[in-house]
Amino acid sequence: MNPAKLLVEVRDGVMALTLNRPEKRNAIDNDLARALLAAIALAERDDAVRVLLLRGAGPVFCAGRDLGAPPTQDDLRLVQAVAQALVSLPKPVVAAVQGWAVGAGLEWALDADVVIAAEGARFKLPEASLGVFVTGGLTATLPAAVGLARAKGLVLLGEPIGAAQAQAWGMVWQVVADDALDASARQVCARLAQLAPEVAGRFKKVLNELGLAHFQRAIEAENTAQRGLPC
Repeated sequence: MNPAKLLVEVRDGVMALTLNRPEKRNAIDNDLARALLAAIALAERDDAVRVLLLRGAGPVFCAGRDLGAPPTQDDLRLVQAVAQALVSLPKPVVAAVQGWAVGAGLEWALDADVVIAAEGARFKLPEASLGVFVTGGLTATLPAAVGLARAKGLVLLGEPIGAAQAQAWGMVWQVVADDALDASARQVCARLAQLAPEVAGRFKKVLNELGLAHFQRAIEAENTAQRGLPC
């Protein structure tokens, strides 16, 4: 039997979702995206869950879309659906990033509310060089985090940046030692879980309504741009 591509654990008010394809550097295929959507929906319905933690198994957070998987009509829709679910979830989302966060993996990290990165984490958006367009609402979340000029440089040049630079630019809340990532992320989740759910939910809702006012428009524009590319 194949192991689950997504591990789900609920403890002390925190639902931890672990991308579990370490042999593929947690690259995203449609099964993984569907599993994430189902788990996020479960987290929204379950009053015992107050915080969502997104992380990756093994040395890499997520290498982006699995380019070895046969392309389907659902690829773009599912990646974007996960992004929308993370942003709209009325509960805080924490992303714990180790190793590489590439492409759609980085996009999902930026859809979280708080990003904790290991010192060795690296971030990269290679889409332009691959002839594809970004997804996951990145054209809204990235400029909101780093500013328009840096966002353009990151997506057009596709150069990787390290955790310290990502923190300095506003992509990351906290950088910790590689071996302290899980514990640090758990500590942040525990603090968030102590907030009154209605308070946390309202803060997230209003901050996103103002700070990510064009998120849905970005999703739609990215969809159009992706389908309009000749490749």
